Amino acid sequence: MFWKFFSSDLAIDLGTANTLIFVEGKGIVLREPSVVAINTQTNEVQAVGSDAKEMLGRAPGNIEAIRPMKDGVIAHFEVTEKMLRHFIRKVHNNRKTLVRPRV
Repeated sequence: MFWKFFSSDLAIDLGTANTLIFVEGKGIVLREPSVVAINTQTNEVQAVGSDAKEMLGRAPGNIEAIRPMKDGVIAHFEVTEKMLRHFIRKVHNNRKTLVRPRV
């Protein structure tokens, strides 16, 4: 029981099309498209992953769906950081731990 309060080890495969997160002992726990929808007026993230992918080509004028990776390289650093934070929170917040995950 004591060990459940410690962080899990995460491995991240940051791909042009999809991002995968692997948790030691559990396997792949997240498989989402590498897409972020951003409000161009406020610079706020509106959606990430599958939700953002649904907006590709259908978003209103002030919402831009961005693929932050291009040809296997980070093309938009700030957007990639926001996407990774979202995915790590999504995977890690389901557990009650005292420390952040090791990536």
